[in-house]
Amino acid sequence: MPLFQSSSLLWPRMVNSQQEEEKPQTLSIQEGENVTMNCSYKSTISSLQWYRQDSGRGPVSIILIRTNEREKPSGRLRATLDTANRRSSLSISASQTADTATYFCATDAQFSPGTCSSYTNLSVAAA
Repeated sequence: MPLFQSSSLLWPRMVNSQQEEEKPQTLSIQEGENVTMNCSYKSTISSLQWYRQDSGRGPVSIILIRTNEREKPSGRLRATLDTANRRSSLSISASQTADTATYFCATDAQFSPGTCSSYTNLSVAAA
């Protein structure tokens, strides 16, 4: 059974509805700073998950937010979901060097062309 059955993964190097490759975003911040990453989706959903992927490892779900929730905190993480504009954000407060990773979101909608958003490479430098 596939790990992400029935999910639209918003993976790197996916294409937008005009079939143009989207470029990944890279954020470099200092340890202790707050950071917010964004993702968008194209279809109606019932939930959205944010994932973290460390270099050389598989993705790990770090927060799940449902459409009946506008905001969901989890420790230093906070996810928001704006279903009207089909956007979500993931905020990390008081960043740590251990937060350096690739972050992306995935929806519960069936995969279809044009549902993808680029991912974010986050680099946190020691203060």
